[in-house]
This record gives sequence, structure tokens and C-alpha cells, in this order.
Amino acid sequence: MFRLDKKIAFVTGAGSGIGEQIARLFAQQGAHVVLADIRPDAAERVAGDIQASGGSVRAEPLDVAEESEVKAAIEQVAATEGRLDILVNNAGISHVGTILETSLEDWERVMRVNARGVFLCAREAVRQMLAQSPAGGVIINMSSVAATIGIERRLPYCASKGAVLALTRSIAIDFATQGIRCNAICPGTVQTPFVEGYLARNFAGHEDEVRQQLHARQPIGRMGRPDEIAHAALYLASDEAAFVTGSALVIDGGWTAR
Repeated sequence: MFRLDKKIAFVTGAGSGIGEQIARLFAQQGAHVVLADIRPDAAERVAGDIQASGGSVRAEPLDVAEESEVKAAIEQVAATEGRLDILVNNAGISHVGTILETSLEDWERVMRVNARGVFLCAREAVRQMLAQSPAGGVIINMSSVAATIGIERRLPYCASKGAVLALTRSIAIDFATQGIRCNAICPGTVQTPFVEGYLARNFAGHEDEVRQQLHARQPIGRMGRPDEIAHAALYLASDEAAFVTGSALVIDGGWTAR
């Protein structure tokens, strides 16, 4: 079950954290994985590890918010790998602040990556998935519980992830009869380099205290692990999820059940 043999998968933000674990797991399950990341060295590191383990992989430098780069990357997948079966829109950034603590530049920086980047990658993926034979494919967008609840001082992040969730449902409905499934994953707080960087930037000298707060807000008592999110992505990408589209899979240790 949950094999991805002969599938071509494109994973953004694959150089660390959740994206890295998704790329590793997809390759383990038989997919050829294109690792896209704005940091070429990070993508190459992960690609090297996957290759050393016998996986099929290629690294691709990519700024998901640059239209020309996204078009070129998806066209390269079609030309080199022949088709695109799975897109995982994982790349994302954050910001700490209320609406009064968020400048227009902060807002646009977060929306540029988290919303515009998902839009561009999904649009080009849909075009390719419709053009190939047989038509179809799977899109998995990394949203967040922040799309469904208010989180203190996370204004642009919450808004951007809400946009991702709405975009997911629209794509799912528009292309449900054309062989394209589109779903979102809504994690709670996951212990990744993304979170550690957020702690270092915003809570210097108090990282341990805030880290414990992040663990405690999940009723299970800890943050999630990247591999736990990766297994959810594997399910959504697999043929076992053939009846799943337009869904938001919440993985949050019980946070939103309170």
C-alpha cells in the first residue's frame, strides 16, 4: 500500500523540515522526486542523501514566487521526466505581529511566498497535468491550523494559510472531473528548522521557554514531527486516497479540538 512507483513528484521547500521528509519518503516509496528549494545547497544535500540510499531524485533551485522560474521548472519536469504526477506546495515563511505590528512590506513578503507561490506552482502543475496523457495528477498544499483558528500575533501567516485552504478547495472543485485531486494538510506546530529559526529571530535568549510553550499548546503535549506530516502527504498522494479531494487534513495533536 501507499506505493508511488513510476510517479513523478515535485516538492517545494524540500531542502529541510517537512519538505525534506516528504521528499525522502516519496523516494523511498518509489517516486522520482524533484526537490525544489530557494537554497540550492540545501536541496543538493537532501538529493545526495536520497541518491545514496538508492532513490531517484533531482534538485532544482526555485523561488516559488517568481512566475518565470515556476514556469521553467514545471516545463523542465515535463521535458526531462515526461510528466508530473504529484505537486507538493510546501515552501513557506512566517512573520510575528498583530495588524499594527505588520508593515505592508511584511504582509507582502509573507503573501508573496505562501499565497502567490502556491498559486503559481499549482497553476503550472494543473496546466501540465491536463496536457499529459493520461491526464491527471495530485496537488497537496501545505496549509495550517492557522487557516482555521486565530493565533496571536500571526496575522499575515494566518491570512496566507487561509488563502491556501480556499485555493485548494477551488482547484479541487474546478478539476474534479478531469483527474486532478487537490487537498490541503493543516499541521499544528511542527518542530522543524523553520520553527527553530522563528524562535531565534523573535525570542532570542528565551528560546527554551517559548519552545516549551509551543510543545504545551498541543493537548498531546509536544510539537509534531516532520515525518508525521510526511506520512499524511504520502497517503494523499497515493492511489489509496483516490476518493479524497477538496479536503483539509488536520494534524495538530488535538490543538483545534479544544
